[in-house]
Amino acid sequence: MSKTASIGLLPSSTLFGRLMASIDRLLTASSRIAIRNGDLPHFGL
Repeated sequence: MSKTASIGLLPSSTLFGRLMASIDRLLTASSRIAIRNGDLPHFGL
């Protein structure tokens, strides 16, 4: 018997979930570019 437990989380496949994931990727890329240029990243929308 296994001594560990796992929780199966389903990925959010709704349109809203995909939209939020794409906004998150865009904000992450923007902050990485800002950090690379030596600027402070702007958080939020």
